[in-house]
Amino acid sequence: KKDSKQSWDLVNGVISFSVIGFIILAILIYFFSHQLCKLLAPNFTPQQIDLMVTLTRFMLLAQFFFMISNFFTGVLQSNKRFLVPAIAPVLYNLGIILGILWLSPIFGIYGPTIGVVIGSILHLLVQYPLVRKLGFGFHFNFDSKNIGIRKIGKLMIPRTGALAVNQIELNVAVILASAMSAGSLSIFNFAEHLNAVPVGLFGLTIGQAALPMLSQEVDDSKSNQKFRQLFLTSFKHILYFALPASALLLVLRIPLVRIAFGAKAFPWEATLLTGKVLAVFSLSIAAQAIIQLLVRAFYALQDTVTPLKLGIVSVLVNVGLSFLFTKGFGWQISSLALAITIASIIQAILLFFILENRIGRFSKQECFTPIAKMLFASFFTGVFLWLPMRFLDKYVLNTSKVLDLIILTIIASISGFGVYFILSRLMHIEELGHFMGIFKRFGNWQKLLGQSDEMLTDGASPEPAITSQD
Repeated sequence: KKDSKQSWDLVNGVISFSVIGFIILAILIYFFSHQLCKLLAPNFTPQQIDLMVTLTRFMLLAQFFFMISNFFTGVLQSNKRFLVPAIAPVLYNLGIILGILWLSPIFGIYGPTIGVVIGSILHLLVQYPLVRKLGFGFHFNFDSKNIGIRKIGKLMIPRTGALAVNQIELNVAVILASAMSAGSLSIFNFAEHLNAVPVGLFGLTIGQAALPMLSQEVDDSKSNQKFRQLFLTSFKHILYFALPASALLLVLRIPLVRIAFGAKAFPWEATLLTGKVLAVFSLSIAAQAIIQLLVRAFYALQDTVTPLKLGIVSVLVNVGLSFLFTKGFGWQISSLALAITIASIIQAILLFFILENRIGRFSKQECFTPIAKMLFASFFTGVFLWLPMRFLDKYVLNTSKVLDLIILTIIASISGFGVYFILSRLMHIEELGHFMGIFKRFGNWQKLLGQSDEMLTDGASPEPAITSQD
């Protein structure tokens, strides 16, 4: 914060050390990928292992671009530039879609992998011009005595540990799923990908946007009042969208699976099983979404150790339940989703109450009453999603056709979310007003674009506040 040069020296220093660390790690993964793949998927055939090795090595390229791009995301969000970082994941997903639809017919199974690499490059390129406009110019900086670099390095150690813990959790699920009946791993991944959409859209997006503002409140305020208010507002915003999204995936799980993965190409038994796994996952959407905000609240307080400790607790619960359900009870693939759901809910509750003890307890009126209203509205959202779905499926539409599936999903969604917004208005849920304000701004799109352009250029601060970002 002292001056622009020190800020960019800090950014270049962190990037420089990260590039060296990535190169070392990538070399190790490249040469030991065969052993790693056999460890992660012990039940795969030698041919499947060879394919997994090839794809793993190729995907290292995408991770390099993501690493640099995520630094750019942190810089932009630190300077309160949220539009471009929000566009970047969209372009990444477009790259994947490009790989699936256009490259798969040419390159086969390698098509989606190439799409991931293309998406990661787009993720970086869309952010670079604005970062450059803010004053970024890369040069290697290995000043290990820099106080900022050393501080970020210390904070990164437990954060890196938390990421490793999460990866262990995922790897255990992969190992157990690969040992089940054929196709179980794919079904688990399909359901998890659908579940990740609302978690990323509401939890990750709002959590990332809140982090720099929470960090600023920690720096600028001697009390926790503004920090508490900003956290609580973001917390309720996430729940306001995540809870009805959970109802949507729970009720419309079969139509969504068939639309996403193909009504004809995806076998009916696989559709039912994927829907069952997705239904279990949907119960954890709110918990997984608010975890994205909760951990960043601790990061804003410069505490990366507490999320690591609770992440370890979550993994132990998840792994223990996963082995109990699959090996002890003999349950199938949906039990892995159940273990993740239980662990996520426990982690979210523990994070919330520990943070509450840190910044001050929330009153029933400001926190729990609004959440109870959202739960009530979400329940009836589910009811009015289910009623038109059942009626249209039984009496009106031929849901073996993709177009009819889309029509059913749209009508049911309008019914369910219409009820949600009506109940929100009747119960005076204040998040509805915030949502309508955003909607009105997008309605006046020409003025919004003009304001965005001004924000992205003339509003740039000459002394960017670079902070560590997740």
